[in-house]
Amino acid sequence: MVDQEKDNLAVLFSDDVQGPFVTFILNTHVAHQDVEKDSLALKNFAKAAKIRFEKKYPKHSWTAIQEKIDALLADASFWRNGTKSVSIIISETDIFIHRLEVPVDDQYYVDDQPYLLGIIKNNQFNYHYYLLALNRDSMQLYLVENNQVKPVSLPKDAPTDVVTALGDELTGGNLNYSTQGGSGFNGGSKEGVAYHGVNTKDEEVKIDWINYYQAIDNYLKDTFVNSDKLPIRLYALTENQTVFKKIAKNPYLDPTVCVTASPAQASLQDIKKGALKINQELEEQEVAAYNQLLDRKFVDQLVDIAPASEEGKISHLFISTANLVNETTEMSNEEFDRRKVLNQVTNNVLRTGGKVFILDQQAAPDEKTLVAILRY
Repeated sequence: MVDQEKDNLAVLFSDDVQGPFVTFILNTHVAHQDVEKDSLALKNFAKAAKIRFEKKYPKHSWTAIQEKIDALLADASFWRNGTKSVSIIISETDIFIHRLEVPVDDQYYVDDQPYLLGIIKNNQFNYHYYLLALNRDSMQLYLVENNQVKPVSLPKDAPTDVVTALGDELTGGNLNYSTQGGSGFNGGSKEGVAYHGVNTKDEEVKIDWINYYQAIDNYLKDTFVNSDKLPIRLYALTENQTVFKKIAKNPYLDPTVCVTASPAQASLQDIKKGALKINQELEEQEVAAYNQLLDRKFVDQLVDIAPASEEGKISHLFISTANLVNETTEMSNEEFDRRKVLNQVTNNVLRTGGKVFILDQQAAPDEKTLVAILRY
């Protein structure tokens, strides 16, 4: 991959990153003939952007930017990526690649500021967390990001099942443990495990159950590397959730939104459906919180929002996707369109510590097309 790949918008506002910027927003595909069309779209946009850049910034050189574009065009791996779209932000010294999971209007911008609206839209309801699929005797961890769900590969000594976790510490003396074959993620039966032998007591099974959950909690708290401090959410039956919540000491366990179901026979597709339900509930909670912000002072006209953004008065800016209509990319004397103004306002708000949200109309506060919540 050429130069550097950054996913944190904050880096674009550091003193180390200087414009002008050329931003390309492109839908991407994986089929061979479509990939060729994608690269051709970038090549054509680059030709048009060069004309605009040299007109707008005669004291700057296009050469360094063209070199970065050429490197992308020559990088076959860049064009074979499973995401729906991509944002490419280029300056004379830097290149920033953001893979997006939302469809976009193919476009380019040449400006003092990078074009951020597509990236913000992509990140709007991008929930990033671990999903712990938990049975009484087995577990599997999944990473969820932007509706993508991937199993986490854990080391052999991780407490993925009760025998690995407890070994000789399993209670019951004469208790004989075996795993039932099945189609679940741990090859388990409904709850994955069978206890055989004489004198099996419910109390002994409960002790193993509690000890196993303590082992899982200790592992996730003390051994598992959660460098991004992501929340851990549960996919488990109600009684298993109850026991684990009582035991858990992990500060990143978030029991507020979870999936109440047994994951023992769940396929990866089932796990993905569970994660989608969690994401939908989180989105509903987030949208409800947006509407409460309207109890504060706000403005909802661009003529008022633009100067307020320059003065650092805006704490939250909500932009409906209804504003992001197609615009011509042909040259004009004014080089003006509504999205460019909204992008400038967005940059102002982010630079002054505010938050920007790009929502579908029905999710916007009071379904307003544009609204800014004021700090004072």
